[in-house]
Amino acid sequence: MRKIIGTSVLATATLALPALASAATLLDTLALFNTFLNAMIGLFITLAIVVFFWGLIKYLMHAGEEASEGLSIMFYGVIAIFVMVSIWGIIRLLQSTFKVTSTDPVIPKGIQINTGGGGGYY
Repeated sequence: MRKIIGTSVLATATLALPALASAATLLDTLALFNTFLNAMIGLFITLAIVVFFWGLIKYLMHAGEEASEGLSIMFYGVIAIFVMVSIWGIIRLLQSTFKVTSTDPVIPKGIQINTGGGGGYY
């Protein structure tokens, strides 16, 4: 257990070292996290679609004997896709409720962070 914790701390420190060495600001760190988060969202949606199709293949291959396992996997895949995509709808509802104007389409592009140094307060 200590070896796993030590390895995790070492990996985290290794990833954080460039940010500390270049004296990155909070916005730069958030932009890096934003890039990682946007990639993870696409990965999770892709993974949910793959799970759905894995269940479909399993259902078709074992149509007689173990069809319920394939149906179960397909069901969980559909639920995962529904939850992830419905979050976009909830965000759009909150934007319209709180009058947050945006010219972007409903399809989200991810979180956008302005890292340009404006020098002033907003």
